[in-house]
Amino acid sequence: MSDRELDSAGVTDPALRAAYRHCRALNARHGRTYFLATRLLPVERRPAVHALYGFARWADDIVDSPAPGAETDARVRALTRLQEELETGLRQGGSGEPVVRALADTARRYAIDHAHFQDFMTAMRSDLVVTAYSTYADLRAYMHGSAAVIGLEMLPVLGTVVPREEAAPYAAALGIAFQLSNFLRDVGEDLDRGRVYLPADLLADHGVDRELLVWSRATGHPDRRIIAALREFEALTRGVYRAAMPGVELLEPVARPCIRTAAVLYGGILDAVARDGYAVLHRRSVVQRRRRAVVAADGLARLAAARLRARTRAGHRPPARDRTLRAPALSPATAVRSAEEVA
Repeated sequence: MSDRELDSAGVTDPALRAAYRHCRALNARHGRTYFLATRLLPVERRPAVHALYGFARWADDIVDSPAPGAETDARVRALTRLQEELETGLRQGGSGEPVVRALADTARRYAIDHAHFQDFMTAMRSDLVVTAYSTYADLRAYMHGSAAVIGLEMLPVLGTVVPREEAAPYAAALGIAFQLSNFLRDVGEDLDRGRVYLPADLLADHGVDRELLVWSRATGHPDRRIIAALREFEALTRGVYRAAMPGVELLEPVARPCIRTAAVLYGGILDAVARDGYAVLHRRSVVQRRRRAVVAADGLARLAAARLRARTRAGHRPPARDRTLRAPALSPATAVRSAEEVA
């Protein structure tokens, strides 16, 4: 399937193909939700998404490295090397580092603004020194580089039916919504890394501070004040989703099922957290496999409908068996697998 993606994208150079395969493996291993949604994109656009995700994953892994000896100065040096490699790769169109090689090729093919990558690296460096955010405005400033630019990088790959600048605010907002979902799910894990992404003023409104979070994490005891703060952060995040979702209709029709599926699955993190009683300090909430299966099946049906409309507009009358589209009758055990096999 990877060869088919690369052939469709017109990637022929063996070293470049290997670089894209490396990024695809990173996406499949570390971003299962996003990887599933990516399978709903036209096959020729998938390598670009793998490259964008692979680069972001690589940088994020440097920042979050828990390995012994990975103290801050070592991670600063690693990020500096990545920054230098990135700048050289974007300027020259290639790199000895597979992830940068694929990213540089994707940036060239889709004319992605290099400033987005620079903003992302600025946010990654911030993560090494900033451990808390006083207000939501402060957090939003950080998330411009860590999340909003990911949505902006994706726009040229997805395509739009309106001028790109009209869709850009929605793409940025959806990137932020995804990250806010992750922040809520990962409160405990981030605390172990010394970071609190929930705004301090939001926590303080409920009588919560870092010390209380640390105590609850260490003892395993829930606290009603923490639950109230987490519930408010969930409501804030749902508001960002509501603001972002109208942007899906501004994308090219064949790209909408991918992004809608990603949004529903990431939004499902909020449902999982609520279902688990906001126990994110003590365990990781996950979207249930059956729910993932239902969303995958819906995405497949939407994709089939979008392709049928595209063929019809192009003047091709569909075969009789294709004229009535129904959601695939897939079992939970096969729905996700079917999404991965979609052409």
